[in-house]
Amino acid sequence: FHDQPDYPCLLQSIDSAPPILTFRGDKGLANSPCVAIVGARNASVGAIKLARQFATELGDNGFVVVSGLARGVDGAAHQAALPHTIGVIASGIDIAYPPEHADLQEQIAKGSLLIAEQPPGVEPLGRHFPSRNRIIAGLASATVVIEAAPRSGSLITARLAAEAGRDVMAVPGSPLDQRARGCNELIRDGALLVQSAEEVMEQLRDFVGQPRRPAIVAEPSHGEAVEEIRTVEANQTDSGEIASLLSAAPITIDELIRETGASSAVVQMALLELELAGQLERHTGGAVSRHGGAE
Repeated sequence: FHDQPDYPCLLQSIDSAPPILTFRGDKGLANSPCVAIVGARNASVGAIKLARQFATELGDNGFVVVSGLARGVDGAAHQAALPHTIGVIASGIDIAYPPEHADLQEQIAKGSLLIAEQPPGVEPLGRHFPSRNRIIAGLASATVVIEAAPRSGSLITARLAAEAGRDVMAVPGSPLDQRARGCNELIRDGALLVQSAEEVMEQLRDFVGQPRRPAIVAEPSHGEAVEEIRTVEANQTDSGEIASLLSAAPITIDELIRETGASSAVVQMALLELELAGQLERHTGGAVSRHGGAE
């Protein structure tokens, strides 16, 4: 429970921390120094190799690797980091997803730490994945993105990490590879460029457990991430109410906060959900408008 002393400290500090978590395994791992590693599901061979190298070296040097048990980069990072890893899933604690990672999920539950926000028995739905992503970002002092297309859920995790004041790091790639564009854009927008686990650890050696504001505030992604529409059960937002206040004329987020009386975190969640659904446009100066005007 959120108010218990063994609740993960870094996760507890984010605005949308889940009130209840279900876990299997060693819950003490969640209060160890953690680094999130996320990336493409259809990852290249090179990205898989890098994910394994990063995870192995981080685990060997006292860090716990956090990821979401997805195909590609996530699975490779978990396997390489065992037993120094935390898997965060979008289903109930007793549901394995994706099915091909059932054995890996069970291995993490028995020898490491498996975390779920959804109640037992709940199948993973699209809207659960961005909620899972905020837990991944919230548990870690830094999020490392290894290969991500511009329209991918990994960029949601990066944005949430930035909003939580954590370091966002990205591995650069060829501009000719669509799967590298997301990482390259993160670096352009202020993420730390890293090419080895040593560079990640060097950045984190002075991290004393307090979130710090990074330079990047990455824009959320669309496309593939539409099926991962963000729903935070702990701080549920009526995005329809926010949408009704938007028109084709840009309005600042501060104005929306004043008009609704809601907290900044709640309004930002609703805006992210609308943007992922293709209903929001962002403008310079922190202004937003309804895509195509009001319906």
